[in-house]
Amino acid sequence: MSKLPSEAGYQHDVLGWLEELGWEVYGLDGEYGGSRLDREYNRTDKREVIYWDLLSEWLVESEINPEITEDNVDEVLNSLQRDLNHDTLVTGNRDFHEVLTTGKKFTLRAEGFVTDRDEDGDVDVIYVDLIDFENLENNRFVAADEFQVDGPNGRIRPDVNLFVNGIPLVTMELKSIAEDNDFYDAIRDLRNYEEKRSRLFVPGLFNVAADQGEYRYAAVGAPQRLYMPWRNAPEQYAVEDNEPKQAIRAMCNRETLLNLLKNYVFHERQPGGDARIIPRYMQYYAVEEIFDLIRTTDHKRGLIWHTQGSGKSFTMLFAARNLIQGATLGDRAPVLDNPQVLVVVDTDDLESQMENQLNALNFDRFDVARSGAHLQRLLEEGRSTLVLTTIQKFGNVDSDVQGNDETVIMSDEAHRYMEKDLGTKLNAALPNAYHFGFTGTPVREGDRDTFRNYEIPDSEDPYLHRYSIKDGIDDGLILPVHFDIHEIEWDIDRAALNQAFDAEFDHLDLDEKRELIQEYVTQTEIAELRSRVSAVTRSIDEHYRGVEENGWKGMVVTPSRKAAALYGEELLKYRDPEEVEVLYTSNDPGAGDESGPGDKKLISQFHTTPEERSDIIRRFKDPDENPKLVVVCDMLLTGFDAPAVKAMYLDRNLKNHKLLQAIARTNRPAEQKNNGLIVDYQGVFRNLDEAFEYDDEEVKEMAAQPRDELFEKLERKIDDLLGLFEGIERDDSQETLLECLSRVSSHPEKRDFKQGFREVRDLYETLEPDPDLEKKGIRDDYRWLLTIYIAFRRNNNRDESPEDEFRAQTQKILQENVDVTDIKREFPIYELNGEDLEAMLDLPSMGAKANAIEHATQAHLQPRVDSNPQYEEFGKRVERIITQRQNGSITDPEAVERLTEVSNEILEFEEELSEQGLSDASYAIYLTLDEEYGDVIADEETAKDVAQDLWEGFEEEIQTDFEGWETRDSTRKAIRKMIIQRLIKKHGLSSLAKDDEFLEETIGYLIENAE
Repeated sequence: MSKLPSEAGYQHDVLGWLEELGWEVYGLDGEYGGSRLDREYNRTDKREVIYWDLLSEWLVESEINPEITEDNVDEVLNSLQRDLNHDTLVTGNRDFHEVLTTGKKFTLRAEGFVTDRDEDGDVDVIYVDLIDFENLENNRFVAADEFQVDGPNGRIRPDVNLFVNGIPLVTMELKSIAEDNDFYDAIRDLRNYEEKRSRLFVPGLFNVAADQGEYRYAAVGAPQRLYMPWRNAPEQYAVEDNEPKQAIRAMCNRETLLNLLKNYVFHERQPGGDARIIPRYMQYYAVEEIFDLIRTTDHKRGLIWHTQGSGKSFTMLFAARNLIQGATLGDRAPVLDNPQVLVVVDTDDLESQMENQLNALNFDRFDVARSGAHLQRLLEEGRSTLVLTTIQKFGNVDSDVQGNDETVIMSDEAHRYMEKDLGTKLNAALPNAYHFGFTGTPVREGDRDTFRNYEIPDSEDPYLHRYSIKDGIDDGLILPVHFDIHEIEWDIDRAALNQAFDAEFDHLDLDEKRELIQEYVTQTEIAELRSRVSAVTRSIDEHYRGVEENGWKGMVVTPSRKAAALYGEELLKYRDPEEVEVLYTSNDPGAGDESGPGDKKLISQFHTTPEERSDIIRRFKDPDENPKLVVVCDMLLTGFDAPAVKAMYLDRNLKNHKLLQAIARTNRPAEQKNNGLIVDYQGVFRNLDEAFEYDDEEVKEMAAQPRDELFEKLERKIDDLLGLFEGIERDDSQETLLECLSRVSSHPEKRDFKQGFREVRDLYETLEPDPDLEKKGIRDDYRWLLTIYIAFRRNNNRDESPEDEFRAQTQKILQENVDVTDIKREFPIYELNGEDLEAMLDLPSMGAKANAIEHATQAHLQPRVDSNPQYEEFGKRVERIITQRQNGSITDPEAVERLTEVSNEILEFEEELSEQGLSDASYAIYLTLDEEYGDVIADEETAKDVAQDLWEGFEEEIQTDFEGWETRDSTRKAIRKMIIQRLIKKHGLSSLAKDDEFLEETIGYLIENAE
């Protein structure tokens, strides 16, 4: 196996890949690329995030803005600089994106331009293009590593930044698995950068977090859960066996990057604050496939088969907006000249959801058809807008009313209606339209065939674009679903069956009667037997208690309103009324078939109004509100997303697309949710070939998998983890725990334990409270590994309370079987001081000593590294030692010796600071003067005097008693003025007073070290 590169080596690889894509690359020659760019383009103020000189040069020389000259370009840039100021990152990001894509509004105070004039006719208003979207080669594409950005809370230095015309559009953080870091660590760093230096991300398009095996990207400001892979690539960018390289080639090639920036960004109003939306790879490529088909063929139909939960609505909206706005890029003309785009759904709820979505996106130019007559009028007018309608409204639309030759139809969940009468009406109304069907569950049943309806002649595939269940699970977009078949013993209720049946078959024993009933009585009739419902309900309640402890919700699926009402009544015997709701409407199965007054009374008790149902659904989606269990017939089985739902109790014989849709209610991701679960009381999953009559075997394999596979996977993972500690006596003593921690103190064991335990925890919490965990000894294995993990987190992550991260099932084990207080006492969080250093050196093994000193030293340096260049030097030395230890080039004893040496130097340095009476800022300035300005400064004493004087001037003259002082331009100007005046008047150092680099560095030290 080839050796994985270090983080620096991986950074070098990425720059090389970008160079192959045509980027100007800074950083391949051994010098920090950011430092070299700073010199070339006179970036002395490290707070600035745009290379203003580069942008100025491009604006004047590119000729895309003929009105901009050397005489007025500075005025444009000064105005643009104000656009970087923002109340929140997301609002700043939204507003700057508009500037990037539509141009910077600028007022010219000159005559003779054919532009909009103000009321007096004295000035011209133009829009200055910052990027050339027509001639892509006219732009400057620059990639640089180690771009340093300073600010009041320290500095950041992302691994790689991508600039277009000096504007940072992409920030990358790269990690090396060889150094026990992965893309999760990179995401954490990026989110920290956004918080510390949000100004860098205001112009940004997206961020990239990657290690050697995985690539993740997300829009600026996105939470960790939205960092997704980009797995596919066109042929010219495809790479075998190197996912990060392929993803960078596919996303960061110059054309795709600018296409994403210009044509694939939404900003959405959300309850918790606005969010930027950029496409997932399957959305992007599906839209591009639609456009290619329209541009290059005579075909007018195509199927987009994307699994449920993959974001089909946004795929349609990205396509619709590009079509309506006539999106262009480079030499690509608009797909169509003036199209009308129809988005068709099949329920009022979905129409309402889509209308709300369009409003939240501030989608330009859309209409909602309020009736069949209104729809017909919109179609006859043919205006270039998005028209949202339900398929039902086509029931009252005449044939051949297409008023726009470039009509494009996008049918959501097309399998549900396009082969029926309303689909025929739609086709008759718009006979010459382009028509694209979107579905996660295509149908092939008798005369109904979604594939045939949208087939492309001569195509090898029955679809235009495919994103499978397996793709969704692999990408983490949806979760795997497991099923568990529950056989329930129940007493036959003689009163529930008619007397004729009972008399005729009275000679049979109980098992024979049950078998006969299951053969000759319908599934619905069986599901409506009170005795059976009572037995199943006991099972549901017992099982759900384990699900409920971890905070998840559940659904009970029945074949009729009567069955649903029976389940509602029985569940209320076990649960508080607010925890259970029953939802059905007059359109659900069995409506109107109630056999008597008793049935009607049973069913009517759970009747709800539309408003009440909406409120119940809203509360059910909220993990912190009741109800916990909802009983349904047909409601919520399609188009309902609730990540808090984990378990479905299935007592209805569903098949094919209906079963796939039901399964998908449980597969939506949520934090610490690892899978969905179907508890099958009908035996639907006994024969997967009957349950899923699809030619595609992957559908059967991936739709749902036996729960037994979870046990097998958990046992394998636990065996792998226990193998890390082979030969160590299994007890809970401190000596044993220290020996275990020593085993997982370096690569690759450290990574294997950290990642492996995370998987074991997730699987275990999924399976609890299954009694087989105890029978198979899994619970005891997990308890011992949990003890090691708590100590590991204390030792490696310096967590005060690592036990808080676990869900209820693991918390129960901790409370009953693990003495966390003892672990905390035996594994203290060491600080870097003389007493703790001695304690660390007294630990029983070299691995334990190295670990403890390494983490204490890093924790000590991390908040100080930007306040003083000496701390930065100490930090580099510690990182080198850690890297050498991780890659095996030095032993644990050697690492202990070197880390101890650095630790002692840090303590001596801080003691010297204290003795000299210099503040951290004074000492930082002193070191800078002494080491870098020896030709200006006479001697060490002069350097100390100047440094101390500048710190005293800061404390005396600069106002710091109001919130946000450290980010104000006025504050920096005042500090700069104070420094210049004191250097010239008190010290006669006029040359130093003109040195911008020294001034900016000193301002940074003063602000960083202010109390």
